Amino acid sequence: MGALQGLRNIGSDISTGIKTVEQLQRKFDKDTLSAVPGVNRLASAPSFNQALAAEGITARQTPVQFAGAYAARVATDLTNDGTRMLFWRYNHPNAIADAIGGAAIGKKAAQEMGPLKTGLINLAALGPGIAVAGAYDLTNVGEMFRPKGFAQTYSPEGTDDRRQTEQPLQEGFERLFLGRTGQPLKYETAKQEIPDLTPERYGNFMRSYYQDRGFLGIAKATTENLQGDPELRILNYPITIPSALGVLGGAGAAGVAARSTQGPGRFRKSAVAGLAGSLGGILTGNVVNEVIAAGNRPRLPTTTEYESMQY
Repeated sequence: MGALQGLRNIGSDISTGIKTVEQLQRKFDKDTLSAVPGVNRLASAPSFNQALAAEGITARQTPVQFAGAYAARVATDLTNDGTRMLFWRYNHPNAIADAIGGAAIGKKAAQEMGPLKTGLINLAALGPGIAVAGAYDLTNVGEMFRPKGFAQTYSPEGTDDRRQTEQPLQEGFERLFLGRTGQPLKYETAKQEIPDLTPERYGNFMRSYYQDRGFLGIAKATTENLQGDPELRILNYPITIPSALGVLGGAGAAGVAARSTQGPGRFRKSAVAGLAGSLGGILTGNVVNEVIAAGNRPRLPTTTEYESMQY
């Protein structure tokens, strides 16, 4: 009887944990049902564990109820695509940039200014950094913003020069909305657009582009892209040091201005601060790239050293 009663108590505790989670999760939004720690937030508690503790369920004092609660938590995640929704939402660098910009401005300031002004601030703060990432070239309007060194996806079949496209509208849509850069051009054609491109750099980039699977096939990095700069790719979308610092600098400056300013000048000051911060971040990133490139260049002997080597 003791063993049977023990099993009943365990079942009751598990049921209590499940019912408690069901009640708590009604307070969450549909898109925050992930079981990943730290993702969900309640107004009354900064973490899910603290929300459970407020209901009298902790891992130390009520371990069985706690286990039941987390079993329900995981089941809710799996059946509602909680974690997968987070991945789907933030699986593109531009979506991550938007999240950074939104977090920097803050919900209160965004609500007070409204979505139009907030969106324009984010455009000023994040746009320059996104534009210099290398996914597209805004100055190359005639070729639907094709970036240097990369081919068009819909170039004429059998052509040796894949810089032209037969479907410009589809090309522009895939590049600007889907973030597809196209495949690298062959070396001879790419060098026409990137004069300092070397066979060694081209070969290293091609191996990274086609053979390096990176982390779970999601992210991979190379010390030199076709332009010779360090580059991270998330789902094949490029991120460079200037683009990353541009986004962080713009978001940070816009956020400080939006949170610290009140009144009619808030929007203008936030947008100008965001643009200035973004441009400053890009310039800083360019300097960092130059320093890295200088460190990677082989050191040649000076004239004096060369002459001394002759004796």
